[in-house]
Amino acid sequence: MHITHLLHATFLVADLNKARIFYEKVLGLIPDGKRPEMSFSGVWYNVGIHQQIHLMQLPNPEASLQRPAYGGRDRHIALSVNNLNALMQKLDSASIGYTISKSGRPALFCRDPDDNALEFIECKSSL
Repeated sequence: MHITHLLHATFLVADLNKARIFYEKVLGLIPDGKRPEMSFSGVWYNVGIHQQIHLMQLPNPEASLQRPAYGGRDRHIALSVNNLNALMQKLDSASIGYTISKSGRPALFCRDPDDNALEFIECKSSL
């Protein structure tokens, strides 16, 4: 037995509409209409081939937890982008703060409206 793929990452969100603005309008993700009806609101986004980000509107058991100021020191997912400067312009236009990776790589960290940390790494070719 060996693990072959990461299929999805899930984030808890307090306000699905607010989260959707970030993921759809800022990041440009498109909802996957195949999400089945569930007992809670949510949305699935396809990211690459056979990978998704799932948002679930559920109470966050860690809502009062103090998150580190730098997303690279917090649990996060890393996503590849082909143009980091274009992403920075979108984040700036939406007044969303970010920090450049301290590793020297062409990468940045930001947070969604629910303080979930995301890393974006510029990759000129597919991984």
